[in-house]
Amino acid sequence: MLVVHQIIANKEAYSKALAKRNVDSAILDHVISLDEQRKVTQATLDNTLADANKLSKDIGVLFKNGEQQKAAILKEKTAQLKENSKALATQLATIQEELQQVLYTIPNIPDDSVPKGQSDADNEEIFAEGEIPVLAEGALPHWELAKKYDIIDFELGVKIAGAGFPVYKGKGARLQRALINYFLDKNTAAGYTEYQVPHLVNETSGYGTGQLPDKEGQMYHATQDDLYLIPTAEVPVTNMFRDELVTEKQLPMCCTAYTPCFRREAGSYGADVRGLNRLHQFDKVEIVRVEKPENSYPALEGMVDHVKDILRELELPYRVLRLCAGDLGFTAALTYDFEVFSTAQDRWLEISSVSNFESYQANRLKLRYKDSAGKNQLAHTLNGSALALPRVLAGILENYQTPKGIKMPEALVSYCGFEWID
Repeated sequence: MLVVHQIIANKEAYSKALAKRNVDSAILDHVISLDEQRKVTQATLDNTLADANKLSKDIGVLFKNGEQQKAAILKEKTAQLKENSKALATQLATIQEELQQVLYTIPNIPDDSVPKGQSDADNEEIFAEGEIPVLAEGALPHWELAKKYDIIDFELGVKIAGAGFPVYKGKGARLQRALINYFLDKNTAAGYTEYQVPHLVNETSGYGTGQLPDKEGQMYHATQDDLYLIPTAEVPVTNMFRDELVTEKQLPMCCTAYTPCFRREAGSYGADVRGLNRLHQFDKVEIVRVEKPENSYPALEGMVDHVKDILRELELPYRVLRLCAGDLGFTAALTYDFEVFSTAQDRWLEISSVSNFESYQANRLKLRYKDSAGKNQLAHTLNGSALALPRVLAGILENYQTPKGIKMPEALVSYCGFEWID
């Protein structure tokens, strides 16, 4: 969430930045107008309460001096002031709530490095690595390989829950577990502390990280208990620090967690959603950082390098994209997407997003740190997938297939306990 005093101080720059996102700057004028109304109403309320307090003291003196008639007149004025203060307090609360709701609808200010653009077609490729393998004739996409080697049953998932809920079995299930453990081990070795977190969150947590109200229709909602199934571990992990004031020495705070993720936005038709390409439920290992503002962009580059190292070990061809303003997430200031090349499908598949939210989430979370001067400052938050399993698994199945079977990447053999799926 943007900070009101920063909107006022940087209105022109913010207007230009939001224009890259195709957001009308009139909403900033609305925020400034509401804030002015808030200030005027607050000042009027403060003056009214001060007048009422002064009259109360005067009434006490008059009663003490036996001047009951004058005291009675002042009591009537005091009663009216108290009624006025109640009305002003209600008006102030209404203005504050409207201001808060408007702020919730404004996306983050994109970093200067974010390119202009309307969609993913305008994203910038900034790095690519790895050789795309040449597969034997008759190479299969992963959904066909899953059926051939009996490692993922998509039809059984439909029977149990519906489309987008695959059932992993045998070596497919073991490979899933291996990837989770491998990613967690890589993250903890890099200094991230592992957490196990709830898979459901309350509404306050959804607002804290920005999934609500922006993605309300994309989240599964358990209405009876008013809880939401998490779309990513970012939500519960980052909310561990909601309403916290930490010391400067505690930063950075680096966390990793494995969770299943639940998303309603998955489609139902076409090659883009075949097999593991897009699911309603999938597994993901997340990394989250809480940083001092001056360290957040070096930390972001470090997270990017960390994901690169994992993909190098898996020997998967990948590229890194800097997302354009039109494809940038609502809460992000800058995002790098990682995509792995699916040789059998002949296309790139997104497997990770690494983002810096600057102080946007921290302001919603009221996550602050006390700097060396003793002043409370908003922290910066970052997160990234390290990694999302479905498309990594798809890339492994497709790129490592041979006429003999599917050879496991060397880095995973000790985790899964087998070299081949055959």
